[in-house]
Amino acid sequence: MKSLKDKQLLKSQSYWQGRWHGAAAQFDVTNPATGQVLVRVADASAEHAEQAVASAAGAFKEWAALPAAERARLLLRWHQLMLEHQDDLGLLLTLEQGKPIAEAKGEIGYGASYVQWFAEEAKRVYGDTIPGPAADKRILVLKQPVGVVAAITPWNFPNAMIARKAAAALAAGCTFVVKPAQQTPLSALAMAELADRAGIPAGVFNVVAGTDAKAIGKVLTQDPRIAKFSFTGSTQIGKQLIKQCADTVKRVSMELGGNAPFIVFEDADLDAAIEGLMASKFRNAGQTCVCTNRVFVQQGVMADFTKKLQQAMTSLKLGVGTDDGVTIGPLISMDACDKVDELVQQASEQGARLHCGGKRSEAEQLFYQPTLLTGVTADMAVAKEEIFGPVLALQSFETEDEVIQQANDTEYGLAAYFYSRDIGRIWRVSEGLAFGMVGVNEGIISNAAAPFGGVKQSGYGREGSSYGLDDYLDVKYVCLGGLSR
Repeated sequence: MKSLKDKQLLKSQSYWQGRWHGAAAQFDVTNPATGQVLVRVADASAEHAEQAVASAAGAFKEWAALPAAERARLLLRWHQLMLEHQDDLGLLLTLEQGKPIAEAKGEIGYGASYVQWFAEEAKRVYGDTIPGPAADKRILVLKQPVGVVAAITPWNFPNAMIARKAAAALAAGCTFVVKPAQQTPLSALAMAELADRAGIPAGVFNVVAGTDAKAIGKVLTQDPRIAKFSFTGSTQIGKQLIKQCADTVKRVSMELGGNAPFIVFEDADLDAAIEGLMASKFRNAGQTCVCTNRVFVQQGVMADFTKKLQQAMTSLKLGVGTDDGVTIGPLISMDACDKVDELVQQASEQGARLHCGGKRSEAEQLFYQPTLLTGVTADMAVAKEEIFGPVLALQSFETEDEVIQQANDTEYGLAAYFYSRDIGRIWRVSEGLAFGMVGVNEGIISNAAAPFGGVKQSGYGREGSSYGLDDYLDVKYVCLGGLSR
């Protein structure tokens, strides 16, 4: 923390109504790479969450009435401050979450890009006029902000997951309350500090940091003052939160679990495919919802591809995220590390071949070695469950139809990837994969201009792009009559 240039970005209290609020209890935020306690944060309660909701509800009318150009100006100032403090925000993120500093700074830039995008989109919330049914009538369609928005965000992208929800909400004219993951509240609180500096009015952006996720979640899903709820996290938790939103019939958007296939056809550029796979799989030590989970390689190139891939993996370096040259940081917890190891050991016992890795780092318990398995089959747990660790599990296939069926054989449908140089195949496979996002000859697909979201049990709703405002807007039909002369 001594390396922070702007010490005021390190906050240890929740933020609502434009003020910082303490609590009777505190909880530790630790560096997963070292186990060191970084800071003790005030442990907000359900009562505090209710106060934050009241703050957002009180600020809504004035914020919604603000001209779109003025909301855009404030968001652009927030974006500018994020970039000006990118180094400090990246350092905070690395310390609380563990990812390498270059990745962390990249996340800050990525998150800020959503703020910039939606600042511009705020001025493009267009309505419609529709030909009326009679000469004395006109049909108007207006788009208006839904109201107060609540969100719960995960630990793996503690800045960007908030930025892309909050930016859309604020641009649409909604006010916002977020509960960040208890492992990573510092990024959210630093964002609140910069929102305040940007001039975003009190009550518009609020952060509730606490460990009682169940109680706070109950407030954010059941309080009738909240019109929309957004969640990024596991499918299991998402299902429960959807149920809790039902009684007040909230609008809900969900970005849930994934089991992304990565398909390499015989006509692919193998070097490009390996580059894309490395980027997709090992970013954030494999702890991303869109990262590759199952790798399908056509039989004719399996041997060559495996050899090249194993060689590429030798360049990966485990270590503390602030150290030079580190490309793989720690997993978030001992439970996460145990789960990854269990999947690898089960696969090995069931006949998968281990080429490299396959165990924890000898130095630190939360570091798991980059691992390559071949001979994986569809019935193994490592092919069915979301791995959330630096493990590549390779399966072979013979035909295009076969691999599409295998890739779609999952309850999830968030992201998919494939490599091919056959234009006909590119169209067929893109249309055949049952996923919300498809990367063709590309391993990193997220950007602010594109709609991010899944199908099936990976959720619904879209974040980013011109579609990203839709979930934060109500469509109102106005029938104007009595216009006859």
